[in-house]
Amino acid sequence: MRDYKKETASRVAFIKEVLRDSGAKGIIYGNSGGKDSALVGILCKKACVDTVGVMMPCQSKRNFGEDMDDACAVANQYGVECRAIDLSELKVLAVKLYGEYTELSEAAIANIAPRLRMLTLYTLAASENRIVAGTGNRSEGYMGYFTKWGDGAFDFNPIADLTVTEIYEFLEYLGAPENIRTKAPSAGLFEGQTDEKEMGVSYAAIDNYLLNGIADDKDLAIIERLHNRSEHKRCMPSIYGD
Repeated sequence: MRDYKKETASRVAFIKEVLRDSGAKGIIYGNSGGKDSALVGILCKKACVDTVGVMMPCQSKRNFGEDMDDACAVANQYGVECRAIDLSELKVLAVKLYGEYTELSEAAIANIAPRLRMLTLYTLAASENRIVAGTGNRSEGYMGYFTKWGDGAFDFNPIADLTVTEIYEFLEYLGAPENIRTKAPSAGLFEGQTDEKEMGVSYAAIDNYLLNGIADDKDLAIIERLHNRSEHKRCMPSIYGD
C-alpha cells in the first residue's frame, strides 16, 4: 500500500506548481459524486483555496439523486465551492439538431453528455481564469473507458497514475464519505449503467493485472481487447510531417 500521507503532500505540491506555472487564479473540475472526482476535489482544495466543483447532471435519474447528494457531501465536508448546472436541455437540443443531419448511434448519443461537460468546464474556466482538473484514473485510462475530447480533456490530472483500488485506499485515508467508497462506479450516461457492467470486467480484475500482472484468460482477453482498440484515445492526433 502507498504512503498516502506522502502521496497527499507530493500531489498537493504538484497541483500548486501547475497552477503557478499556468498563471490562473483557480481550479475547476467536474464534481460527479464519484470516487475520482471526490479525490481530485479534496487534493485541489488542499492546494488552492479557489477551487470550484461543478455538478453537471444530464437526464440520468442517478445524476439528480444519489450522485448529486454525494457530490454535495464531499463539497461540504472539504469546503469546496459547489455549483450545479443541469445539462439535460442542452443534450436534448444537441440530439435533435445533429439528428437532422445524420442517424445518431447509441455510442454517439452517450458521449454527448461528457462532451457537454467538457464544454461547460472550459467555458467557465476561460471566463474565470481557471484551469481544468481531470478526474480519470489509471484503470480507466488503460481500458480507454473515457470519452475522447470529453472527460478525457483537461489541463492537468493529479490522479491519473492511481488504480481504482488505490483511489479507494486514498479516499479511506482522507476520510471521504462512506457512500463514495462503496457505491458501484458509474458515469451515469444512461439508466442502470455501471462501469464494470459496460466493460464486462471488474475493476478488481483490471487492477490485479495492472499492479501484479495477474489475470485469468477471460479477463485478460477483455482487458487487452479494450486496451488495444482504445489506443487512439491515449495518443496525440497524427500530424503530417511528424
